[in-house]
Amino acid sequence: MEVLQLGDELLRGKAQPVDGVTDGIRALVAEMFETMEQQQGVGLAGPQVGVPLRLFVVKAGDSVRRAFINPTVLEASEETGEYEEGCLSIPGVYHNVVRPRWINVQALAPDGTPFTLRADGLLARVIQHENDHLEGILFVDRVGDEFRDRISALFALRRERRAEKKAQKAAKSARLQAKIAAKQRKAASC
Repeated sequence: MEVLQLGDELLRGKAQPVDGVTDGIRALVAEMFETMEQQQGVGLAGPQVGVPLRLFVVKAGDSVRRAFINPTVLEASEETGEYEEGCLSIPGVYHNVVRPRWINVQALAPDGTPFTLRADGLLARVIQHENDHLEGILFVDRVGDEFRDRISALFALRRERRAEKKAQKAAKSARLQAKIAAKQRKAASC
């Protein structure tokens, strides 16, 4: 699966509830785990892979694979902590983010059964980070306007450079195809 990067509109939209836990949803969850692990991440939300549904996967702290479908944070501690976060959708960018130290979250498991989990430490942080994705919020939004704007400008520049390279590659390919076609016409006329 392709992980969308900062600047893609799908990352800023609110995800829609999952209507029912189906084989398709279970397959999506499995593919998201595979993508997250290949990218060496600890969490991945549906919107990050272009699927605007309220679900995410995590594997953090205790290395247990957990999937959260239609999650709801029921309670969060007043006590907060600061920790450096990164994001697969904003590769190479890290910053300290303040979040509640523990949370209680309710969701559906991939087999469709509801569960409630009290999480603390890294697991609580990752769940909060991924849950933010379902609301169209990125960790850079929680750091400050100046940092967010600087990183957004950097990623806009990266998108422009990728688009230019893609256009140059397409033009080069078109020129090559034209040369091949001209040689074929010349050979056919001889």
